[in-house]
Amino acid sequence: MTPTTTHAQALQQRAGALIIPSGWPSCDLFKLFPEAARWQFYEWAKQQRTFLEQHGWVFEESYDQYVRRVCEELQL
Repeated sequence: MTPTTTHAQALQQRAGALIIPSGWPSCDLFKLFPEAARWQFYEWAKQQRTFLEQHGWVFEESYDQYVRRVCEELQL
């Protein structure tokens, strides 16, 4: 009997990639900061994702979904 794997598990097994679950990083706490600080955090979050992707990490959510979620959480 062959065990059933999820898409993320299949990617990880095939490529040895580290899979980042959707919802990371959570930006909810930063919505209480002034808008200028929230924009800085938004830029940092995009840079971190780019850095991790360049080093072989795989995200469950697409880049567009990631940016949309971060903007909603930061109320931008």
